[in-house]
Amino acid sequence: MEKVNFKTLKRLISVKRWLQAIGHQSIVLATNAGGISYLFVDTVRTFAKTRLRWKSTMDQMMKMSVTSLPLVFLTALFTGMVLTLQSAYQLRLFAAEQFTSDLVALSMTRELGPVLTAMVVAGRVGASIAAELGTMKVTEQIDALKASAVDPVRYLVVPRFVAGVIGLFVLTIYADCIGIFGGYVIAVFKLGISSHQYIKRSIDVLMIKDVITGLIKAFFFGGIIATVGCYFGFKAQGGAEGVGRATTIAVVTALVMIIASDALFTAIFYFF
Repeated sequence: MEKVNFKTLKRLISVKRWLQAIGHQSIVLATNAGGISYLFVDTVRTFAKTRLRWKSTMDQMMKMSVTSLPLVFLTALFTGMVLTLQSAYQLRLFAAEQFTSDLVALSMTRELGPVLTAMVVAGRVGASIAAELGTMKVTEQIDALKASAVDPVRYLVVPRFVAGVIGLFVLTIYADCIGIFGGYVIAVFKLGISSHQYIKRSIDVLMIKDVITGLIKAFFFGGIIATVGCYFGFKAQGGAEGVGRATTIAVVTALVMIIASDALFTAIFYFF
C-alpha cells in the first residue's frame, strides 16, 4: 500500500512540474507578445509624430536590402527551378505541361516570393539587429541614450523598422522576378517549352491582385522582422551569452510569426 502511495505521489509531483513548466512558458509567451505589440505601436506612433532620421534609415536599408541581394537571388532562382521541375513532373501525367508557367508565376508572386524572402532576411538581418542592439544593451549604451534624453525608439528602432518594411517590399519584387526567371530557364532549356509561350502565359495569368497580395505580405513581414529583432535586442542581458540567446530567440520568433501571419493573410485574401 505504501509503495502504491509513493508511486502516486511521485506521479503527482511530475504532473505538477509539467503544469508549472507549461504555465511559465505561457506567461513568457504572453509577455513577449504584449511587449512586441507595444513596441510596434510605439514605433508607428513615434514615426508619425517625429522626423525620420534619413541618413540612419538609408544606412540600415543598405545593410538589410543591398547586402541581402545575392542570398535572395540564389534562394529565388533555385526555388523557381525546383518548382518548375516538380510542377512539370506532375502536370506531365495530364499532358498539361504548358500550364507550368502559370503555376510558377502564381506561386512565386502570391506565396513563395514573399515568404522565402522574409525567412532569408529574418535569418540574416533579424539576427543582426538583435545582436547589434543586444550588444548596445549589455554595454549600457542604450541606458546612456536615455540618460541623454534621447528616445531609443526614435533613434534605433524607427530607422530599422522603415528600412525593413521598404527593403523587404523591394526584395520581394526582386525575388518574384528571379524566381520566374529560374522557372523560365528550366522550362525552355530542359522541358522544351517555347520562350514566347512561357512569357506570354506568365503575363496573362498574373492579375494585379496576385502581385498586390504578395507585396502586402512582404510589407508586414518586414515590420515583423525589424520589430522582433529590436524587441529581443532591448531585452538582452547577461553579457555575450545573453546576446547570443536573444539573437536565437529573435530569429525563431520572427520565423514563427512570419508563417503564422502568412496563414492569416492567405485566409483573408482567399475570402476577399
